[in-house]
Parts: sequence; structure tokens; C-alpha cells
Amino acid sequence: MPDDDLVRPDAMYRQLASRLAEAITAGEYSPGSVLPSEAQLMKRYGVSRPTVRAAVAELRAMGLAESRHGQGTFVRAIAVPTTVIDRTITRTGKRYTTGWEAVEAEFPAVTRDHATGVTGRLLERDEEAVFIAERLLTDPATGARAMHRTVIPFDIAHYVPELAKSPDTEPAAIYAALTAAGHTLTWTEYVTARSPLPDERAALRMADTGPILVTYRVTANTDGRPLILEELHASADRAQLAYRITAEKASPRRQ
Repeated sequence: MPDDDLVRPDAMYRQLASRLAEAITAGEYSPGSVLPSEAQLMKRYGVSRPTVRAAVAELRAMGLAESRHGQGTFVRAIAVPTTVIDRTITRTGKRYTTGWEAVEAEFPAVTRDHATGVTGRLLERDEEAVFIAERLLTDPATGARAMHRTVIPFDIAHYVPELAKSPDTEPAAIYAALTAAGHTLTWTEYVTARSPLPDERAALRMADTGPILVTYRVTANTDGRPLILEELHASADRAQLAYRITAEKASPRRQ
């Protein structure tokens, strides 16, 4: 009789993955140690081999374990991010600066496309023509990489000619150009996490497991009209995002 039966109603592999994740975080299995074999887990929890394999795959997706060919499944060390990506924007006169002092690992690539999906939704311009400038950035101190993407709608580039001429202009200079064109800027950021695509994993030099942080920054005018969109993709194992937050003045309440 297994000494650690799982309750049946929920998906068995998820229950097993949860049990093993709790054991890892509690220190029962230390970083670098090997997890019990498939046969041992089957016997202990009274489950089938496919259930064990699905549970281990779930642990890998969580970033808690890694499989080594011919050696077994090992507990991953919980990585402490080595890079702080400062997302703060400051302005001095007509000049804007952004907090993270990254350098370009490659020359920017510029293409023309149409805003679709989340890009179209955030820009409020579904299927409209846009310039896209893509950069691969690296932190000179830590070597951590990030993928940066700037999306400029054609209608904005039409009224700010320097953006049509050079869509790969750096974000701080884009902010200055938009301000010079008469816009008072506001920013909203949305942050999410997901598994990386193969090309993202390769560009960011990631291991086989671990999520990426995806940040969407919408630059808008005071009427809330989106002007440009930026995306930043970074390994959650290597980077963390930092923001300077200040309290906004509340609008006076009408009596």
C-alpha cells in the first residue's frame, strides 16, 4: 500500500507535481540533488508511469527541475536575478532618459507590418500599418540579454517625420520627438510572464526551462490616445524589473 496516496478528483499529475514542489521548497530535496526515480515515485504515491512523467514535466515547466540525459531529474537552484532593469523615465528640460543603461548587441532591424493581436489592441489600431524596430540589448555588467521592440503607427510617423525617417530611434529620443510635436506624454505598463518561444530562448541564451518577463509600455497623450508601443522580453531567471512609483494627485471631486 503506498504510504503517500494522492486524492483522486483532481488531475493526478498536477497533484503529484504540487507535492514534489512543496517538498523542494521545504528543503526535502536540496538544489542540485537528484529526485527519486520514476519507479520510486510510482511506488510511493501509487500512480502510473505516465502520471510520474507528466508531473516531472510540470516541475520542469515550473523551473524547479531539470532532466539530464542518462542521469535523472535534478532539483534546479532557484536563480537570483543578476540584472535589475530600471523602468523609470525621467525628464530634464526637453531631454528624456530611461533607467537601464543597456547596449545594443546587434544592429536594430526595421520592418513594416500591421498591428494585430495584443499590439493592435494596445495601440487601438487593429490591422493598421506600423513600423517595427527590433533590438537585442545586453547589460554590460552582467551579460544579461533582453529583446526590445518599438511599434510606431504610420499615422504618428506621418506627423513626426523623424520617426518615419528613423523608426529605430531610441525610445528616449522618440519621447523627445513626440513632446516637440506638441504631445504631453503619459505611460502605462503591463507585465506578464510566459514560456519562451524557441527563437526567444536562443536570443536570450536561456536554459531549456524558465519563463520570460514580457513588458508592454504604451506611450499615450493626455487624452489617452496611444502613440507608440514598446515590448521588452527578458529571462525571469536573469532579470527583475524595478519601478520608481510616486503618488498622483487625485482630481478634485465634484460636489
